[in-house]
Amino acid sequence: GKTPMKALVTGGGGFLGRYIVEQLIDRGDSVHVLARSSYPELKKIGVDLVQGNIEIKDNVLDACRGVDIVFHTAAKVGVFGRYNDFYKSNVVGTQNIIESCLLAGIPKLVFTSSSSVAYGGEDQVNVDETIPYPKKYLSPYSETKAIAERLVLGANGANLCTVSIRPHLIFGPRDKYIIPAILKKAKDGTLRIMGDGKNLTDVSYVENCAEAHLLAADHLKKGSPLCGQAYYITQGKPVVLWEWVNRILREMGMPPVQKHISSKTAYAIAAIFETIYRIFQISKEPPLSRVVVRQLATTHTYNISKAKRDFGYVPKISTEEGLAKTFRYLKLYKL
Repeated sequence: GKTPMKALVTGGGGFLGRYIVEQLIDRGDSVHVLARSSYPELKKIGVDLVQGNIEIKDNVLDACRGVDIVFHTAAKVGVFGRYNDFYKSNVVGTQNIIESCLLAGIPKLVFTSSSSVAYGGEDQVNVDETIPYPKKYLSPYSETKAIAERLVLGANGANLCTVSIRPHLIFGPRDKYIIPAILKKAKDGTLRIMGDGKNLTDVSYVENCAEAHLLAADHLKKGSPLCGQAYYITQGKPVVLWEWVNRILREMGMPPVQKHISSKTAYAIAAIFETIYRIFQISKEPPLSRVVVRQLATTHTYNISKAKRDFGYVPKISTEEGLAKTFRYLKLYKL
């Protein structure tokens, strides 16, 4: 087998991060996690927890000592908020990671990016990694993740091999973000089908997504095709977004969404909400934001053949099986 490695996972207590940690531990690697809070469930499985903040360079450098590879998954996520908060976490944090890798002589860095780094609000149909970054972004999250991705890919060189993974719409057990948000909006009665309801989207089951990170890490070495490259990761089988949402609602014993709203109207309402929230400096997410409207009304499908070719990525767990696991979890925890 392979020699076990010593990995640092930033954000290892997060949704995707924790699956990456578990898969590394399962195969016998040793894992450090840099996180702001303490995670007893990670300690239980033998993880070495380093408390600290990626925005503080000394914290990052301490966590990087004696490590063979860094999986950088920590990020500030969200569709609304102050640009500067996203910038500090996503850009400054990533700069700290890159500099610490170089200072500590770590040869490999796997960065968790997002499909939204190359999304400006239009339909994306079977898009591949040759698509350029857009001129304008709809959210500070996408914009700062794009800056971070460029820094990571630009840092690929003689002493550091870097790769960027771009998942789209990650779902699965322990997700605190996507499915819970759908369920909450449905409960509030505020969910509307944006547009004609026929738009397709790719989704990514979380365990497949974590495995893609490990595969990329294993194939990332000097002279490999992965060096300095970005990769889309999905299930490889798009779903009709609103059918998928209604499938989740049905399974959770809730009525399907049937009311429509034109995407133009929704976008206009969202713009008003965002303006009001900005003026009054309300930090929580508005009921509707422009990025969410565009995400829900457009098609997002991505070509994963580059990941298949360069590191043998195959989505082993089907969307059906992934949903079944997710529903079991949701019902168990009555979410």
